[in-house]
Amino acid sequence: MFRSRIIGTGSSVPARVLTNKDLETLVDTSNEWIMTRTGIQERHIAADGECTSTFAYRAALNALEMAGTAPEELDMIIVGTISPDMPMPSVACFVQHRLKASRAAAFDLSAGCTGFLYALTVGDSFIRAGMHKKILVIGAETLSRFTDYQDRTTCVLFGDGAGAVVLSAEQGERGILSTHLYADGAYTDYLLISGGGSMTPASHDSIESRQHFIKMDGNKVFKIAVKSLEEAALTALEKNNLTGADINLLISHQANLRIIDAIAKRLNLHPEKVFLNIERYGNTSSASIPIALDEANRQHRMKKNDIILLDAFGAGLTWGAALIRW
Repeated sequence: MFRSRIIGTGSSVPARVLTNKDLETLVDTSNEWIMTRTGIQERHIAADGECTSTFAYRAALNALEMAGTAPEELDMIIVGTISPDMPMPSVACFVQHRLKASRAAAFDLSAGCTGFLYALTVGDSFIRAGMHKKILVIGAETLSRFTDYQDRTTCVLFGDGAGAVVLSAEQGERGILSTHLYADGAYTDYLLISGGGSMTPASHDSIESRQHFIKMDGNKVFKIAVKSLEEAALTALEKNNLTGADINLLISHQANLRIIDAIAKRLNLHPEKVFLNIERYGNTSSASIPIALDEANRQHRMKKNDIILLDAFGAGLTWGAALIRW
């Protein structure tokens, strides 16, 4: 049976940096308040003229170069995002065109901050089924376009960027061992952008009432996230007859340092087994895990046959975990 092996990683973030000190001039907040509650020091923000496909394309180029894969070899491009360039067509189609990957099917997938894990699962399923051999999976966001810089509780959290991986159908034990996806739509009100869809189309009223920005009940999301991510991680380990002691590196969605610390403690992971870059990027939603995965890869934090745990939690509410034998 073929497994999906990650043969290349890539990432891209905007050049502009928005620091906590910068935010102190916009809203009633402080560097100490932000760091204590989130662990974030700065985030990258898209410039005028840049959009989600800008960073998705650049991350894709970096991943393809590492993989030694030409765009025309790709069978499929999947982009996890909640901030597409426009409602249609998909970010994936923009990326496909710029790459000249004319053989590849292309589509977007929306699952909040869990979007990359959902997209990874779909790509893995196509490879396991024997339908495709090379798939580009991207997580990309430009959340600054949907961030309310008058809301001190959310504007400190989000940043922009993209990460990508090239999946290849390979024989052997290395590759994606299993993925585990979950959702509970009963909690949609905890994290959402209510304006701009068919329920609340754009209007003067929706704009004036700031419905086109991210709204979140942080305390409720935090409590559900810790419990759900622990359960997803334990399910993935049990499925593969592994324990927390077998994990070589945890690459979690970089949303909140306290959530990551809580998961690491519940899995009895030493800090050196937890990859962190939240302080430099903030919460980049679907882009979070693939950006971190690319950085960890290029820093040689993972070696052959290491067990890597990925986990994420986001709007929907959605969550999930994946285990990889590197």
